[in-house]
Amino acid sequence: MKEIKNQIFGGERPLFETHDTILDHVKITFGESGIKECSNIICRNCYFEGKYPLWHVKGSEITNCYFAPGSRSAIWYSDDMKMTDCVINGPKFFREMKNLELTNVTINDADETFWGIDGLVLNNVTLHEGTYPFMHCNNIKVFGLDSDSKYVFQYCKNVEVHNANIVTKDSFWECENVTVYDSTLDGEYLGWHTKNLRLVNCHIAGEQPLCYVTNLVLENCTFDAECDRAFEYSTVQADVKGYIKSVKNPTSGKIVADSYGEIIIDKNIKAPADCQILTRG
Repeated sequence: MKEIKNQIFGGERPLFETHDTILDHVKITFGESGIKECSNIICRNCYFEGKYPLWHVKGSEITNCYFAPGSRSAIWYSDDMKMTDCVINGPKFFREMKNLELTNVTINDADETFWGIDGLVLNNVTLHEGTYPFMHCNNIKVFGLDSDSKYVFQYCKNVEVHNANIVTKDSFWECENVTVYDSTLDGEYLGWHTKNLRLVNCHIAGEQPLCYVTNLVLENCTFDAECDRAFEYSTVQADVKGYIKSVKNPTSGKIVADSYGEIIIDKNIKAPADCQILTRG
């Protein structure tokens, strides 16, 4: 492979249609589309501050690189990418891609990041701030995620999450085929309108969780003391350890917990209205 080392590039499309190349300690300064329509690119110890630096790149490894706040919308339409040990401070990263894997990556402005990704693997990733990461993504596997971004995981399919700490609002909305293991999910309106949602060894906090869910399964989960009005209009099989502040109008299935603060079954419940709500004895 060709190697470019210790150089600075600026302006528009300085490395257009570069192929089979290692970029080592390269700086992409202010400008646009620094690395575009390229293939088989390795970036090591690089610094990106211009807009749209990696578009339409087929096959790449990005290691120990820094993306400045000005590198907005930096990586779109780029398939088969692995990124390791990087810091991202620009918004709107990663759009319309296939086969993207991140390991030990911190994203400090996660606004509108990870949109339309098919085949996403996250290993020890941190997301800060911003709204709507993971919109319309499919085939996601997460092994370690710490996120305080709002409205995470909406309109996603085939999601598997392990060891996550997610503080948010409106997470896992309108999703399909989601399993979350050993995680903390803290925020209002968790899982609304999702199909096939399974939570295993999870702690749940926030208002009105898990409503309007079709085929909801909870295994060995716990609820925060102020987590109220759970399961409204959901079909549910739930094994909850400890106390649930309130359950409201589940549609069908079975809920087992150690104790309840309030069980609300009113005239607005939907058929078949036959959910069993049991106390563990």
